[in-house]
Amino acid sequence: MSTRSSRGPRDTSRSPDPPGARPPPVQEVSPVRGAGLGTFGGVFTPSILTILGVIMYLRFGWVVGNVGLPATLLIVTIATSITLITALSISAIATDQRVRAGGAYYMVSRSLGIETGGAVGIPLFFAQALSVALYTVGFAESVSTAFPILPARPVGLITTILIALLALRSARVAIRAQYFIMGAIGLSLLSFAFGQSVGPPDAVTVPLREVPKEEFWVVFAVFFPAVTGIMAGVNMSGDLKHPGRSIPRGTLAAIAVGYLIYMTLPVFLAFRADSDSLIREPLIMQRMALWGPAILLGVWGATLSSAVGSILGAPRVLQALARDGVLPEPLRWLGRGSGPEDTPKAGTLVTLAIALLAVGLGNLNVIAPILTMFFLTTYGVLNISAGLERALGSPSFRPRFKVPWYWSAIGALGCLGVMVLVNPAATVAAAVIVGGIFVWLERREVQAAWGDSRRGLWMALTRAGLFRLRGAADAKNWRPHLLVLSGAPTRRWYMVAFADWLSHRRALVTVASVLTDESVTLERQRAMESTIGDYLARRGVEALIRLVRAPDPFEGAERLVEAYGLGEMVPNTILLGDSEVPEHREAYCRMLERFHEGQRNLVILHHNEELGFGDQQVIDVWWGGLKRNGGLMLTLAYLLQTSLPWSGARIRVKMVLPNEEAARAARPNLEAVVHGLRSGAEVEVLVNDSGRPFVDILHESSADADMIFLGMRQPGEDYVEYLERLTHLAEGMPTTAFVLASEDLPFAEIVLKPEDSERS
Repeated sequence: MSTRSSRGPRDTSRSPDPPGARPPPVQEVSPVRGAGLGTFGGVFTPSILTILGVIMYLRFGWVVGNVGLPATLLIVTIATSITLITALSISAIATDQRVRAGGAYYMVSRSLGIETGGAVGIPLFFAQALSVALYTVGFAESVSTAFPILPARPVGLITTILIALLALRSARVAIRAQYFIMGAIGLSLLSFAFGQSVGPPDAVTVPLREVPKEEFWVVFAVFFPAVTGIMAGVNMSGDLKHPGRSIPRGTLAAIAVGYLIYMTLPVFLAFRADSDSLIREPLIMQRMALWGPAILLGVWGATLSSAVGSILGAPRVLQALARDGVLPEPLRWLGRGSGPEDTPKAGTLVTLAIALLAVGLGNLNVIAPILTMFFLTTYGVLNISAGLERALGSPSFRPRFKVPWYWSAIGALGCLGVMVLVNPAATVAAAVIVGGIFVWLERREVQAAWGDSRRGLWMALTRAGLFRLRGAADAKNWRPHLLVLSGAPTRRWYMVAFADWLSHRRALVTVASVLTDESVTLERQRAMESTIGDYLARRGVEALIRLVRAPDPFEGAERLVEAYGLGEMVPNTILLGDSEVPEHREAYCRMLERFHEGQRNLVILHHNEELGFGDQQVIDVWWGGLKRNGGLMLTLAYLLQTSLPWSGARIRVKMVLPNEEAARAARPNLEAVVHGLRSGAEVEVLVNDSGRPFVDILHESSADADMIFLGMRQPGEDYVEYLERLTHLAEGMPTTAFVLASEDLPFAEIVLKPEDSERS
């Protein structure tokens, strides 16, 4: 706190009025929809049809041929287990909150915050858009195999466009169309079950040993998209009549049916054909079936229905991202909907463009592993969301579908483990993409009007940390937790900047002020704290804000320092300005005495208004001995030197002795201390054999410094006169910090290595 002028109390009662303001928080958007879909039509149908899709018909034989029947069953079980645990986590979230448009993105953003939701939602949208390409490419591949005259790529492009037009027409129309497709898939599975064994086709003449086989995890990566169909139902959350009821029931039922079918089909495939044929023939199921054309109908139905499910889900994720303000301002138009069903036509067109671009790849084995990484990332974060909510035990989290937190944790670890095993490089790339989006959203300072579980997580960690901080502080882990009595930070920014440099964002900084204006209400005080917080954030400073009301600024500061803190986490260092108003000095000194008695280190900053902090290249520490303030001053100088603005600055440790003999005796000890600092500091021992006043030596020797550290004695008799001499000493000098080590801590141990401390 500075009492530099008599207007100080008025300054501290005024809030800074920095230009600009943080954008208003994004509001929850609840569009009006139609009557809504039920469990069977809105969740089970799109989910099971996406599960029983292109991978089952065109790559299941390839999977069995590459790894064999036991490994195939293991792949199915591992993949389904991850999906099942994720579905349980989704069910817990869905039965706790009203799930609106956006599906998985909506759940994550309302649980882990809008930044995490956006970091997952944007890749999820692209995964869904690429899924459209995956299924239409599979459809085109099967059509081209059945009718060689039709080229696969044009068929895929045309099919993608037709599916998009169907989605634009109506979600209900698309869902009704899937009922007929489900019938075709059922017919194809029955025809396959009653089929027969087959031998190698006549055209195959290459021996079995020349057929290349893929490794287990490569095959897993190709197969995994086959069990990701649960997203098809979840992404329709905004179109469901009762999402909290329909999502758990429909999703779990689809997983159960899909697992039963996937554990049965490999047995037929393994016993009806050799591995060579299974690897070479994408449509080998057609030769095995009782009625071959039924398989074609199933393939076409499965691929088309899966593509429809993806092109219904992806635009709704994009729509939710735009409405929540995650997308940049120029893309907010993607949040618009049309008609009573709030159809995201703009998002559908964007999805169509991405899908058409991906269809150009034309290879299932290229697209499928990319989708695997995206979906595993999404599944992992969904499990983390549910696990955290459950583990934190927040009173607001009361799901009807209860899942133990450790199951969700197992699901998250399973997703991460499989990602690493499938492709470590792709795992790192996925982490970089998600992390990059998260940082981008944090820097944009997108605010949400809803709460999330992150605050509860930090509360739990803070509570645990506070209880583990019990006991005396130790020098090894000491950091300056600063309470900055700055008044309005816009007027004394140099104090806030100085504290920020010392903290390295590893210590706590609290910017505090005493409001002496009795007219300041509690509501206005909170508004002032918010304004100061916004101002500090824009200047890149992380600090807590504390304003207190008191009729007297010094009494208010004493009460603040005495009461502020939580458990062992209290400010150990008080940073304040010097006093230049004669009538305030006595109260100022009493305040310093109270701080010292409370074992709070004191740093009084005498700021040179003209020079500021100079070029931030030279730091002078005037040495008076290690046992008093020396250790603290060297520590503060080192912290200042290692901050980014002072990077590369020189530390000069200066000492004045009366004669050359004393200088020769003191130099080795001082050099040992400076060596222990390990900062490249320089030692200067000055001999004053002529009896010159210290103030003259100080002004001459430190005239070229940018920052000076000087120790000061403990409060006692004649302290007002003593501080007046210090103030006179610093006049005309570069910015100077007067330091008093009051904390009961061996600061020498911070500076010296143990062996150096013993020698010293």
